[in-house]
Amino acid sequence: MDIRKVKKLIELLEESGIDELEIHEGEESVRISRHSKQVAQQPVYAAAPQAAPAPAAAAPAPAAAEAAAPACPKYTGTVARSPMVGTFYRAASPTSEDFVSVGQTVKKGDVLCIVEAMKMMNHIEAEVSGVIDSILVDNGQPVEYDQPLFTIV
Repeated sequence: MDIRKVKKLIELLEESGIDELEIHEGEESVRISRHSKQVAQQPVYAAAPQAAPAPAAAAPAPAAAEAAAPACPKYTGTVARSPMVGTFYRAASPTSEDFVSVGQTVKKGDVLCIVEAMKMMNHIEAEVSGVIDSILVDNGQPVEYDQPLFTIV
């Protein structure tokens, strides 16, 4: 959509009593709102039902954060983390053997697992040599960015 058309729409919105305008032109669309507080009210309104349980959850949240903090130091050695959001797989296919198991010695560059992201299979390699101390994620489980996957000692 041409920027001149957008500017003209903004002028029309300002001159009229309309608070919001949405135009669809083929594959393109534009939404213009006069008052930004209306946009802010919509998420607040959507979050309002969640606000009631939030005070009850607010007390456990710091406790959960404190519990999570000591959890990290319990890992001994080097922690191999997920470099992306995706799905964790211990083997190349359901019938294949796992890339690594607890107690197995690995060298820097050995494939530890696969993280599938957007239909792409990404091999996660060991950044250090050592022995797999623990596997922290179950096969097929979704993982987050920087989530611990393995400990290597």
